[in-house]
Amino acid sequence: MSVVEMKVPTIGESVTEVTLSQWLVSDGDFVNLDDPICEFESDKATLEFPAEAAGKVIFVAGEGDDLEIGALVAKIDTSVKAPAGGSKPAALTKTEAPKAEAKATPAPEPVAATKESYAKGHPSPAASKILAEKGINPATVNGSGRDGRITKEDAQAAKSAPAPAPAAKPAAPAPVFTPIEAFSRNTHKKKMSRMRRTIAKRLVSAKNNTAMLTTFNEVDLTAVMALRKKYQEQFVKKYGIKLGFMSLFSKACAKVLMEMPDVNAQIVDNEILYHDYADISIAISTPNGLVVPPIHNVESLGFAEIEQKIKALAGKARAGDLTIEEMTGGTFTITNGGVFGSMMSTPILNEPQSAILGMHTIQQRPMAINGEVKIRPMMYLALSYDHRVIDGSTSVTFLVKVKQLLEDPQKMLLDI
Repeated sequence: MSVVEMKVPTIGESVTEVTLSQWLVSDGDFVNLDDPICEFESDKATLEFPAEAAGKVIFVAGEGDDLEIGALVAKIDTSVKAPAGGSKPAALTKTEAPKAEAKATPAPEPVAATKESYAKGHPSPAASKILAEKGINPATVNGSGRDGRITKEDAQAAKSAPAPAPAAKPAAPAPVFTPIEAFSRNTHKKKMSRMRRTIAKRLVSAKNNTAMLTTFNEVDLTAVMALRKKYQEQFVKKYGIKLGFMSLFSKACAKVLMEMPDVNAQIVDNEILYHDYADISIAISTPNGLVVPPIHNVESLGFAEIEQKIKALAGKARAGDLTIEEMTGGTFTITNGGVFGSMMSTPILNEPQSAILGMHTIQQRPMAINGEVKIRPMMYLALSYDHRVIDGSTSVTFLVKVKQLLEDPQKMLLDI
């Protein structure tokens, strides 16, 4: 018997362990070279693990196991050949092989059909996440992948079924929710995903290992909203994307970061590392948790380029397609809790960065303007910073400068 050992591959410099989240084949199945056999969940992404040879799969690890890089996952018996009637049926053992000589018994066909029925309608990790976001049942999607498997492209092209035409209501419609038993004391447990565990570990580390403080201010977005209203149509016509708040905030922060390098620095051992560029990490909410991929050299990008990069990263993040390289780096972070309705918060640092800006919901509030009360669109800003690197006066000045640029955005265009 010739056996190929399948071990956890090296995924990235910062990844030392993965979780086997799901087997995509059954123990004893026959697989071809490069067929995905299982999914790994790392700190930052979900990855498919392809077969390194053709043969019979023998499981070694189980679903939910935490595996170090290089750990044995499965073995492939390459002496087992694909039986006739299908490329991926359940493998035949050596004792079963002689039975194949009995031509009158069409055994391979039902076995192949069993394997096909498993693959058909089974979405890949990326496809599964896209369908979940769209609220589409995988059973309603036709897969174009091997053996009918649903690919990422199938999921992206899938559309939610149109609402059925109004029909006569049944006399006693069943409730669409499961009521909770009165005075219930039931509990249940669910294992934390690897990404959630990593997020928890990093947040606790940031709280325990930095001298974190938060300073607040508020910004009048009248000028920003007027700018967007005046030029939005022309902007979309030229660049094919809307001018949002994130590009304006990112550009304002990048400009001030270049003027105030302490806010753009980080501690490395007993030294402070300064950056001559602004790589701004944008916090993106995904079904598996918060990710913060950076946009590189924001100080040198135009507003349209920033918007396009944010859109591309957000799409990849929610589809689970971000690479390790796209998740690495960043010198400063922006998080927008306002999209969820947050009025005020104290964001936690994204180590090893020294500062993070928190945006919040825009509210119409009465403000005193030149001795008169006027209603203005106001947003609270919060800057959390590491006091070991950034002094209090520096943090306040940084936030004031960002506020001034946003209240008079022409300054960003004139670079003054």
